[in-house]
Amino acid sequence: MPLFFEDRTAFATGYQSNVYYEPTPGETKSRLVLRVAIEGHQTLAMVDTGGVYLFCMPSLARDLGLHAAEALGEQTLIFREERVRGTLHRLTLTIFTEEGEDTELDTTAFVPHSSYENVPELPSILGLQGCLDRLRFAFDPKTDTFYFGPPD
Repeated sequence: MPLFFEDRTAFATGYQSNVYYEPTPGETKSRLVLRVAIEGHQTLAMVDTGGVYLFCMPSLARDLGLHAAEALGEQTLIFREERVRGTLHRLTLTIFTEEGEDTELDTTAFVPHSSYENVPELPSILGLQGCLDRLRFAFDPKTDTFYFGPPD
């Protein structure tokens, strides 16, 4: 079900359906959640076009063997109205498609310091800057379909 420009070049080469999640009693916002792999680790990730980087919780960073000593640097982000300090890493993100080939992206990932462990576990978050800005994407709410690809 790829999408095309007028000249028949592909706008999107992959898609995922059933990605829209209604709010729960504990959350007030709906979410777009994609099936992805981060460095081969399959997980779910929430789309946040107002966010930056691929936001990885410390528990996932541990599973991936990421260490602060190997980071590209440190940064402070404002997340959920709180200043959060963490490290930046380069990671491969794979977005799974239901048809055709999965899409791989080289992304910048933000890992909060371990002091962030006391925050309830969140899914990974796909921010726009440093992550989703590397590919085309569109969401069709009528069909609950997220279209994506190809990476730039």
